[in-house]
Amino acid sequence: MRYPASEKLEIIRLVEQSSLPVRRTLTKLGIPRATFYRWYDRYSGGGPEALTDRSPRPDRVWNRIPDEVRQRIIQLAIEEPALSPRELAVRFTDNQSYFVSEASVYRLLKAHDLIASPAFIVIKAADAFKDKTTAPNQLWQTDFTYLKVIGWGWFYLSTVLDDFSRYIVAWKLCTTMKAEDVTATRAGAAGLRVGSDRARGSTSAVVR
Repeated sequence: MRYPASEKLEIIRLVEQSSLPVRRTLTKLGIPRATFYRWYDRYSGGGPEALTDRSPRPDRVWNRIPDEVRQRIIQLAIEEPALSPRELAVRFTDNQSYFVSEASVYRLLKAHDLIASPAFIVIKAADAFKDKTTAPNQLWQTDFTYLKVIGWGWFYLSTVLDDFSRYIVAWKLCTTMKAEDVTATRAGAAGLRVGSDRARGSTSAVVR
């Protein structure tokens, strides 16, 4: 299946922001790891524009942004170093009334060595925990399942899973994938656990 550049970029951002190992995230998205890393290498080297599938015919000449506009974009990037190329493109378009794409900003910043190293690192995780559980309620895991609804966008099912029994202790359907979504799901699981602990006099599980 061929994915447009916009969906490739969305998948890369989902993997970057996911609290799960890369392998598990890609499995849930149905994307082969070899395919993802090929996309990621192209994105790291050439930005969002590099994700577009190119035809074998010669490339058309790119309409160059005027030098004066390029200098203003660079100046904005220097003044706002925390902004991503996408955020810079939006800020510049809004404030200067001159449209520039995220890909153009990325390419310009990369040419001037203004692309900062990412705050995340995409690495391969182990297949299992080093210290394995031997009974229920020793360890709980948090998890996100991605659901793409055509015409609506992405939804995220936040769950708390018992590592040993694989039982879903609590779940919450979210429209974002933020730390507070995980916290809310854990709070629901903790509430269930407190009642169970009081009834049996046992200790609470560790949550990861």
